[in-house]
Amino acid sequence: MTDSSVEIVEGCRLPVLRKNQENEDEWPLAEILSVKDTLGRKLYYVHYVDFNKRLDEWVTPDRLDIKKLQFPKKEAKTPTKNGLPGSQPSSPDRDVRKSLDLNVQSASAPSRGKTLPTPKRKAESVSLASQVSAVTSVPSLPSSAEVSQASVYPAVREAFSTKSREDEQLTSITTNGTTRRILPSQPGRKRKNCGTDEMIKVFQYNSPRNASSCLPPGEDSQDSSDGIPSAPRMTGSLVSDRSHDDIVTRMKNIDCIELGRHRLKPWYFSPYPQELTSLPVLYLCEFCLKYLKSLKCLQRHLTKCNLRHPPGNEIYRKGTISFFEIDGRKNKTYSQNLCLLAKCFLDHKTLYYDTDPFLFYVMTEYDSKGFHIVGYFSKEKESTEDYNVACILTLPPYQRRGYGKLLIEFSYELSKVEGKTGTPEKPLSDLGLLSYRSYWSQTILEILMDLKSDTGERPQITINEISEITSVKKEDVISTLQYLNLINYYKGQYILTLSEDIVEGHERAMQKRHLRIDPKCLHFTPKDWSKRGKW
Repeated sequence: MTDSSVEIVEGCRLPVLRKNQENEDEWPLAEILSVKDTLGRKLYYVHYVDFNKRLDEWVTPDRLDIKKLQFPKKEAKTPTKNGLPGSQPSSPDRDVRKSLDLNVQSASAPSRGKTLPTPKRKAESVSLASQVSAVTSVPSLPSSAEVSQASVYPAVREAFSTKSREDEQLTSITTNGTTRRILPSQPGRKRKNCGTDEMIKVFQYNSPRNASSCLPPGEDSQDSSDGIPSAPRMTGSLVSDRSHDDIVTRMKNIDCIELGRHRLKPWYFSPYPQELTSLPVLYLCEFCLKYLKSLKCLQRHLTKCNLRHPPGNEIYRKGTISFFEIDGRKNKTYSQNLCLLAKCFLDHKTLYYDTDPFLFYVMTEYDSKGFHIVGYFSKEKESTEDYNVACILTLPPYQRRGYGKLLIEFSYELSKVEGKTGTPEKPLSDLGLLSYRSYWSQTILEILMDLKSDTGERPQITINEISEITSVKKEDVISTLQYLNLINYYKGQYILTLSEDIVEGHERAMQKRHLRIDPKCLHFTPKDWSKRGKW
């Protein structure tokens, strides 16, 4: 469907033939990012608009629908307001970022040209009145002294639908914001906002009123109730602010990676040395993660490599699963190689070769040949914002087998030993948010279903108590309760409603969750990194 008389250049958009999940033909709109000649035939690197970048690929001319070709808009040559020249041809990502930056700046920046640091969230709930316009009436939050009793019923609500849940999660991934929609209070009835110290009872009857709008979503929450994304946190050393985006980093540069007995197809760009990007296969030692250009080089390396497990201390072992703690300063080469491999499958993080401020926790599976890497997560040695995970990844051959949830559970077990509550660094990837949402939901429901009352009355619990038991940050607890639609307002009290559908769905999910962390097998002593002059 191509016309040789029309020249297709970078920045053009047109429908491209691809197979969907049902193996059916579809023609989504795609943007041409690069053009190359191979053996006298042109190939086009395309990004499918509104699709994840991991689906980007090289396509042949016969898959292009030239009849609906859209040429890139010409950029104005006049300088912009800040004196900088015009940028590259417009692309979907760039357009969205520009509009988001304008929204965020107009909503939050009081003066032009200045970047204000984000104030740290107070320990208790803050009044939401400052976050909405004066037209919307928002009742004030109760003080810590005004703690009222509330209750929890299992109510009748819609059954768990995995597909709809994932759709909701993916929507929140796309928007990735923290701006909240504040609903006006009902006329004729005064309502208080639910504080985190307020007692909440669990009931088993239908509750007509939903009070999720009364609970302030966490500022670190990934969800957005009105779909306005916020800019990523710029102080996190692994968060990508997208300012360095260009055509080179938008394209996959490695075709295939051989790691042990697996061959992996990278999803995204990773800054491996330029001379390795033209190879059909990049070979990695699965124990030290050193990259080599040929199978012969790998075989020669294996005769000299003494490692059969990641460097560092083994702090957990149960069955065939082990976790190793690796200091980014003491094992710099391994940590850098791990970051290079992880970048192939993480698009929203930017790679820094300075691994000194980080600890890496590598999960392995043991057999007769050694400890094989399954996944890992990293965390800052000193986090001022209670982040217990910076990057987290399960390698593709081990995905959809429960290892992702195991990594998350292990990160919270470390937080429990440290006596802290933690939260993952934002923004989360689409798969990361799905895993965290599922873990938070199962963990909180497990707590609520195990609640017993000594007095015979319905059990009571506060948000703070849930947070202390699970080490999940309060904002994440609140956003999860809202996501599950468990919080309701009934007869002047806040109640958690556990319907039969929720209980049955939770029990089915827990039956499938065979991999769990055993705290008795964890041998970990937290270090006070603030007292060390250098890491």
